[in-house]
Amino acid sequence: MKIQSIRDTVTLADGQKMPMEGFGTYKLVSQDVMDRAIKTAWESGYRLFDTAQFYHNEKQLGNALQKLNVPRDQYFLTTKIPEPKQGYQSTLKAVDESLANLQTDYLNLVLIHWPIHSEFFNTWRALEKAKADGKVKSIGVSNYHRTHLEYLHTQAKEMPVVNQIENHPYLSQQPMVDFDRQSHIVTPAWSPMGRGAVLNDPTIGKIAKAHGKSTAQIVLRWHLQRGVAIIPKSKTPSRIKENADLYDFQLSNHEIKMMNGLNRNQRTGDDPELVYEIEHQY
Repeated sequence: MKIQSIRDTVTLADGQKMPMEGFGTYKLVSQDVMDRAIKTAWESGYRLFDTAQFYHNEKQLGNALQKLNVPRDQYFLTTKIPEPKQGYQSTLKAVDESLANLQTDYLNLVLIHWPIHSEFFNTWRALEKAKADGKVKSIGVSNYHRTHLEYLHTQAKEMPVVNQIENHPYLSQQPMVDFDRQSHIVTPAWSPMGRGAVLNDPTIGKIAKAHGKSTAQIVLRWHLQRGVAIIPKSKTPSRIKENADLYDFQLSNHEIKMMNGLNRNQRTGDDPELVYEIEHQY
């Protein structure tokens, strides 16, 4: 797909349209910082806002969005169920908590933040119920391997429409991205710049110089051209605007191949299989 604007969307398997670029809110915890970041993001064209109960900032995000005073149907809200709240009843309760914190009567997308083995099917069944009840428009997962998705398929009434995973040039996870696509699952990248690890890479620097862009912009453009959605985060207004300025250039096929060749299978976050086993992040 050709991504030509920050307003461009992808149609999820359930029919809902989701922006390909959103704004991540991880580590934005003070109300003042959140207010400034969300105002700048909105003015820069972002229409998807991604949070999680684990971030402890749903209330701040809800307040900031209320201060924008824009219609609810003009933006897309994603949140995630943390490991301690997984399970059937506790997940349903967590959805209600997020609705209250975010001051909305529906969530566009709710994800299971990490897979855990003891509540694997119960948590998903709760999300199916929350969707059937109209509290959630789309349901998905985060940090799932192919094996987790195939296991889920054995009991799920409907499959996730999104699988948000760690993804950047040093951890491209192309087989996982390909499997998601074949399964009609959209892959958004968290940590799309490897928590900054890739920004000083000489290959990316060379491509950035050729386009007159920053290395961050090159990395984000690479994701989009691979069909991977992005949720870059920043509290710095200039960077928020820079991360939205990706739509006046294209990487060549050769440049994409150069970027693909940087993969090291190098994680900056946790391994989902270990989280599945020990049932918490580490």
